[in-house]
Amino acid sequence: MIFRDRFIAAARHGHPVFDGVMTPERYAACGHVVASRRGALTGPVDEALRAIGLERRIVAVVPGFLDALTVARRSDLVALVPQSCLLHGQVAHGQGAHGQVAQGLQGFDLPVTTPDLAISLMWHPRLDADPAHRWFRQALMAVCRKMT
Repeated sequence: MIFRDRFIAAARHGHPVFDGVMTPERYAACGHVVASRRGALTGPVDEALRAIGLERRIVAVVPGFLDALTVARRSDLVALVPQSCLLHGQVAHGQGAHGQVAQGLQGFDLPVTTPDLAISLMWHPRLDADPAHRWFRQALMAVCRKMT
């Protein structure tokens, strides 16, 4: 494992979602863009919302987290992404806080609890002893650990 990450939500700077206290009800009522390579529409945040009788309104599905951020930046949709997807992981904390703007977006903590994400490297075992591949893995891990 290189590092642990967590899900946050992100919306464009100035989005109405930042105008009050974030509650599970307010979060679920937003329009959402979901990142899914396989077209799955639900995940851990949906399970947490369902446990308290809520459901997100999913408006768009895109293939990746950066795509979700692009859609959120240009619309009123809210994206669910790993915190590491925002510049320096800038997240708004506290009631009604506006936090730092990252790439035209503001991140905010989810109003429900979701499991952490383990970010890992994987490679074919035949590359274990390859000097160039070993160097690349070590360099990548060093950069990731420095940034987290």
